[in-house]
Amino acid sequence: MAKAMGMIETKGLIGSIEAADAMVKAAHVEIVKQEMIDGGIVTILVEGDVGAVQAAVDAGKQAASRVGELLAAHVIPRPDEQVAKLFEKPAPPKPVLKKTSPRASVKKQGEE
Repeated sequence: MAKAMGMIETKGLIGSIEAADAMVKAAHVEIVKQEMIDGGIVTILVEGDVGAVQAAVDAGKQAASRVGELLAAHVIPRPDEQVAKLFEKPAPPKPVLKKTSPRASVKKQGEE
């Protein structure tokens, strides 16, 4: 199965959400990222096999156009590994463990 990347760019958040919903309902694709850019521009990136991504982007274009402003849509079949790395989901941050001192004993009311 060849992987592909599909992108929908809208002006406004509502159109991008509508497009994302249509894309995942239309074909077996996974939303990789939602990127918010200045000026209200929002890009949704999906991945999956080439046919599924093309179908998803087509559905997303129609949905975004109905409720918002579609700026661009594009499919990249089998993107180069270096291009794909640009859009990988970032690893979740590692939890920071704080050293704590033993809790001072708390006296209850009436104790000395």
